[in-house]
Amino acid sequence: MKISIINGPNLNLLGKREPSVYGTQTFEAYYEGLKTSFPEVQFDYFQSNIEGELINRLHEVGFTADAILLNAGAYTHTSVAIGDAIKGINSPVVEIHISNTFAREDFRHTSFITPVAKGLIIGFGMDSYRLGVESIVGRTST
Repeated sequence: MKISIINGPNLNLLGKREPSVYGTQTFEAYYEGLKTSFPEVQFDYFQSNIEGELINRLHEVGFTADAILLNAGAYTHTSVAIGDAIKGINSPVVEIHISNTFAREDFRHTSFITPVAKGLIIGFGMDSYRLGVESIVGRTST
């Protein structure tokens, strides 16, 4: 099984950016643990602060990955283009958010991704990614 993880803007700063919201662990460290926890999954990871690069990556993996975990960051709330890119690919997309966006500013309550995503996992910290993987592979951790 092949799962692609795509992270959007400012998520390269995880571990440094707003630790009270996002925690102190880097995504790279979390990703290594995720790969260890799911040895049956072939993961690939991509992060960009540039909207067009996220769209290009969706196009690149969206016909070969079994699923995509997408944390589009702030583009979630602004990018019709990312939503359209998801509509144009075959791979199911699970929208991921580390923080509970509904407990934050009002503008974060709208998503252009949710209507075209297979599902939404929100507010469980970095474990939102693990929950996304579990939803795809059909198992839960013990």
